Amino acid sequence: MRFAVPHPIPYQGSKRRLAAAILSHVGAGPYGQLVEPFAGSAAITLAAARRNVFERFLIGDVLEPLVNLWQAIIDDPTSIADEYEHLWNEERKRPIEGYYEARDQFNRDHDPAKLLYLLARCVKNAVRFNPSGEFNQLPDKRRTGTRPDLMREEILAAHQLLHGRTRVVCADFLELFEAAQPGELFYLDPPYQGTSEGRDSRYIGGVTRSRMIDGLEILRRKGIPFILSYDGSCGDKTYGDRLSSELGLRLLLDVGRSSQATLNGKDHTTIRVSLHLTQSGACVC
Repeated sequence: MRFAVPHPIPYQGSKRRLAAAILSHVGAGPYGQLVEPFAGSAAITLAAARRNVFERFLIGDVLEPLVNLWQAIIDDPTSIADEYEHLWNEERKRPIEGYYEARDQFNRDHDPAKLLYLLARCVKNAVRFNPSGEFNQLPDKRRTGTRPDLMREEILAAHQLLHGRTRVVCADFLELFEAAQPGELFYLDPPYQGTSEGRDSRYIGGVTRSRMIDGLEILRRKGIPFILSYDGSCGDKTYGDRLSSELGLRLLLDVGRSSQATLNGKDHTTIRVSLHLTQSGACVC
């Protein structure tokens, strides 16, 4: 079934399916500005724009090619769709081999269209970078990724929602926290503790628990409302230590069956999101 909200950038961990539940804690709106400092697929921004919950949006991320990709979707959607189509068709001529060539090229030129193609074609749409900052995820040999006609449709729909009311920045989340202004609400979906530290660190900019807590204190001090998705569980395994109850109400949102567990032949239900809300989270002016 097609989603009413566009989703041009496939990203493992996207809150696309949880967007309505998360936004239900914001209220009817319209409010001021929604800020996503860990944008990724910007699923909450797109859902909020589709529902006209906010007047303006700020998409932030530390991964510069991703930021440039969002800027291209907002400013020049036809060109990015054309580039994606070219890359997709080229790989059809030489399956798998073409993927590795595109990956090598991206690690040299950081072209945003190549990042979109790699995310659409890689295993589980899961972004992975090695310690040297190179994209190193493998191609998915069971599927070919989003077809160019469907990708174009998603890109154009996202452009229509965001153009003219969205700013995109490449910045560390603490910079955006320090620059926060009254009238903003922050939706925070940082890399979870289990993927930011230790041997499973996989993102270009992981976020330690201590830095996250320091950042939340900045928002609390400034009186900026936020909604935070952090940690969770899968089967009998939990990910990360719980944050202080002083952050606000903690809810568990059931995502459904874990895609990773399914691939491993297991039948786990993932409670992926532990949702923390400030008391003023529904009162953005």
